[in-house]
Amino acid sequence: MALIQFPNILIGHASNLNGPTGCTVILCPQGAVAGIDIRGSASGTRQTDSLFSLHRVPQIHGLFFSGGSAFGLDAAGGVMQYLEEKGIGFDVQITRVPIVPTAILFDLSLGDPFCRPDKAMGYQACLNAQSDEVAEGSVGAGTGASVGKLYGITQATKGGLGYAVYQAKSGLTVAALVIVNAFGDVLDEQGNILAGARTSPTARSFANTWESFKQGLIPTQFVVQNNTTLGVILTNARLNPYQVRKLAQMGQNALAWCIAPVHTLFDGDTIFSLSLGDLEADLNQIGILGQEMIREATGRAIRLADGLSLIPAWKDLVEN
Repeated sequence: MALIQFPNILIGHASNLNGPTGCTVILCPQGAVAGIDIRGSASGTRQTDSLFSLHRVPQIHGLFFSGGSAFGLDAAGGVMQYLEEKGIGFDVQITRVPIVPTAILFDLSLGDPFCRPDKAMGYQACLNAQSDEVAEGSVGAGTGASVGKLYGITQATKGGLGYAVYQAKSGLTVAALVIVNAFGDVLDEQGNILAGARTSPTARSFANTWESFKQGLIPTQFVVQNNTTLGVILTNARLNPYQVRKLAQMGQNALAWCIAPVHTLFDGDTIFSLSLGDLEADLNQIGILGQEMIREATGRAIRLADGLSLIPAWKDLVEN
């Protein structure tokens, strides 16, 4: 568990270990200015049009991440239902329409491919949302996450969800939530492989996806599934629509530090950003801190993940 450190948001998960799959919601009852940057070529999103500068809607009211591939997009309906019942959303006179940008990841190959997040699960994630702490590891949208799919799921390592936050003396707060479900390997601070494709289904050693590609090993489409690492940078600084989009763009750089390869044709890597306050702060400082938090949250996602008796997690590989 990690402290959220933002008084005006709630974060909640819903998980189904039978999948395994799940979803994660960040509720912004007071609204938030948001941005997005997509670098992977296999992304799946919903209601992200509202994040572009010419869109009429000025703020979002929630951010939603889901497993289940494109099927998981339906689960966002549960978040919209919850927020509408609370009277939260864009005022259209006859009701309020919640603006909830959504991104999905592919987790269908790890267990039961027909067990997917639905509207009821999205609603449950809202009921589970808290303002103080957020659970990490194999929870929520990270429940069925995995990394290192060069040789398919049987030689992969478990991924998960991580959260990291930094509070500066000036009062600036910057955090990141990341769901790590990458095709490539995840690297530690020294550039060593932390988790990734293993040399065999029973091996503890890593094949090194980057080097394998350099040597001409090209995976078949049968082996390669859609993957996708999803993340969001949060700050209490006041940012305009251009600045939040730039912040999300800067956040993608952090994924290049800790995932190799990243932004492939097999990934839908998507980073969001949320401006949740009125503090005056320099965008470059926020961006640098945001990158640091993405990097830290990515490491936490791997180190706190549970293999769920399906594939090894980092803790299984280092403890045995």
